[in-house]
Amino acid sequence: MANKVVLVTGSSQGGIGAALCEEFAERGYTVYASARRLESLEGFKHKGICRLELDVTSDESCASAVEHIIETEGRIDVLVSNAGMLCIGALADIPIEQAQKTFDTNVFGTLRLARGVIPHMAKRRSGLIITIGSVAGEVTTPWNGIYCASKAALHAIAETISMECAPLGIQAMNVITASVQSNLATNHVQLFRMPENSLWKAYADRIVDRLHLSQGRRSMPSKEFARLVVDKATKTTVPVHMRVGGGIAFFSLLNWLPRWLTLTIIWRYLGRLRTPDV
Repeated sequence: MANKVVLVTGSSQGGIGAALCEEFAERGYTVYASARRLESLEGFKHKGICRLELDVTSDESCASAVEHIIETEGRIDVLVSNAGMLCIGALADIPIEQAQKTFDTNVFGTLRLARGVIPHMAKRRSGLIITIGSVAGEVTTPWNGIYCASKAALHAIAETISMECAPLGIQAMNVITASVQSNLATNHVQLFRMPENSLWKAYADRIVDRLHLSQGRRSMPSKEFARLVVDKATKTTVPVHMRVGGGIAFFSLLNWLPRWLTLTIIWRYLGRLRTPDV
């Protein structure tokens, strides 16, 4: 594996991207960890991990990153599209600009990089594109509808890549992620604001609960998540979808149930108002 090269987006310390970088490096890969700010990439245990400034919402930045790795290493064997962001709030409260930014990061960022690496992978008739999806892409929840929609779109893109790129020798694996320890919620806390005229003020506590839902006591450690993902990624043939994370069995059940029942359960869990303290 010493000459295999992997590019991981959204690799800031404390997140699952960083854990994936460490795990790939442990397996002997040449790892390029990337994020918008280089200073967020400090502190890797494997000193050989290369740090790369990359903004997935920029065409120029994506093209430059791919070009740099190809010029330096001559190849990119694995792309892990992990960069993502939440978009917490009632759907009608979310500014269009914020919704667009979420899709630009979660969906179009993957497209930009896939378009960049696919021609190089096709020349060698070998490559793997990993997308970090979410159970939210299969089971819609209130208070995070834009994020759910973006992950559903990402799942469709991963499936399309798996079909269209198979004749080119390129595989795709979408990791449908449940609760995993990460910085996703922490990063979004600073952005969340409920409008003064919101029709859902009474649900403010429930919206905050949704923000932190994936970071409960049952969340899978990011190191364990990374180990399981890389175990699959290093197989000769990978599954199109891989489900992993705390509570994944519960979400798999919800995805199997009749849709009306699933939505009823989800709303009762995340939408029911709390009884005021007496």
